[in-house]
Amino acid sequence: MRFARSLAFALAALIATPALASPVGTWELEGKDTRFQLEMCGDGTQLCGLLTWLSDVDYNEQYKPYLNRPMADHMNQSGPNRWKGDIKLFGYNLSGTLTQNSENHMTLHGCALLVVCKTYQMYRYTE
Repeated sequence: MRFARSLAFALAALIATPALASPVGTWELEGKDTRFQLEMCGDGTQLCGLLTWLSDVDYNEQYKPYLNRPMADHMNQSGPNRWKGDIKLFGYNLSGTLTQNSENHMTLHGCALLVVCKTYQMYRYTE
C-alpha cells in the first residue's frame, strides 16, 4: 500500500511538471562568446549538440579546433526537461546534465572525473 501511494505521488509529480518548449535551437553561454546548436536525436528523446560559433576574443583561439564538432552526443532524457550523458566541452570530456529551466534558459552542469565541476547558464540565441 505504501509503495502504491509513493508510486502514485511520483506519477502525479511527473505529470504536473510542465513540458517546456523544445530545447532545439541555438543556445549561447552566459558570457555571449560561445554558441551551441542543439537538436533531438536517436529515438527522438535524446539530445545532441554542436559547438557552432565562437566570438573573436583572444582566449577563444584555443577552442577553434572544437568548432563544428559534437558537444553533446545522444544525451539521455532523465526527466522532464533534463538530459544526462557525456559532454565534450573545450577539449574536456565531462559527465554532464543539461536542464531546461524555461523556454529560453538552460543550465549545463559538467564534471570531469567527478571532482572538477562547472556550471554554465545558457540562453536561447535569436538574431
